[in-house]
Amino acid sequence: MFKYAVRRLLFAIPTLLVISFVIFALLDLAPSDPTAQLPLTIPEEIREKIKESLGLGKPFHIRYLKWLEQFLVNEPLNLIENAWDVQIGNSEDRLRVRSWSTRAPVVDLIAQRLPQTLIVIGISYIVAIFIGIPIGVLSAYKQYSIFDQVGTFIAMLGFSVPTFFTGTVAIVIFSVVLGWLPSIYDTTHQVEDFDSFIYQIKQMIMPVMVLGFFNAAQLSRFMRSSMLENLNQEYVRTARAKGMSEKVVILIHVFRNSMIPVVTVIALGLPSTFAGAIITEQIFRINGVGQLLIGAIEGADIPTVQTVTFIFAILIVLFNLIADLLYGILDPRIRYE
Repeated sequence: MFKYAVRRLLFAIPTLLVISFVIFALLDLAPSDPTAQLPLTIPEEIREKIKESLGLGKPFHIRYLKWLEQFLVNEPLNLIENAWDVQIGNSEDRLRVRSWSTRAPVVDLIAQRLPQTLIVIGISYIVAIFIGIPIGVLSAYKQYSIFDQVGTFIAMLGFSVPTFFTGTVAIVIFSVVLGWLPSIYDTTHQVEDFDSFIYQIKQMIMPVMVLGFFNAAQLSRFMRSSMLENLNQEYVRTARAKGMSEKVVILIHVFRNSMIPVVTVIALGLPSTFAGAIITEQIFRINGVGQLLIGAIEGADIPTVQTVTFIFAILIVLFNLIADLLYGILDPRIRYE
């Protein structure tokens, strides 16, 4: 498995390079001007100097290589220096792609907002797994029962209704009508005592449950379908004929084999949850990566959009690799050598 993981990582390098080139090229061709939001009284020569300071006066291939260099070389070196309190070369000479709106390094902006996004998305996906998978297993085992029909209805409802609608409905019910939960997620809130901890839990409930409900609906449908497919296999009848208990047959044999396609959904669905969190962060005013991306798109901040989009691409490739490695753990018949 180790050799397979190394081969996949080596294969991922040219894949990410191609993706980075496509992202940079498409966004670079978009009509944009970093000086468009400046006052009209600023002379044209000053505007040109600002563009040159941002590297816009250089050829396309030079700008692409510089963007790639700061993302893959310079920023990792900066992280090593900050973590180990050492200096590698001259840090002042390193290029750091800066936001056109704030003039701050894009990676620093992402690092400031990433923890909030990871907390909400991570907890929501854990909630989705612990809710969606058991419901899918029970729905398949009790096919066509009342539980199955109710679970199917709720799952189809959760999968078809967009998160911006469920988020708005949740705010109206639990914040406006009942007044139980805050409608805005305060990212500056710090947990110092029990009361502040309770408030942190309250402000996390709605965004976590909105994302968790959507993902749980998807996982339950895939889990149910996979379980139904395996329940009719020959090895299930053989296990029952050998006298194994129904609990062992379902939870050990059927559930383990049924998790193989579901692992793919979980691994590839987690990066897509970042995209879904963009809308959720806007609804609940979460100062995360999604809100950063929306603000960059509205302000035509091309470097920020390029970097955030490339991070999403890295996550997709990474979790795809994790899914492939988990196949061998779930199914011993799979060999990587």
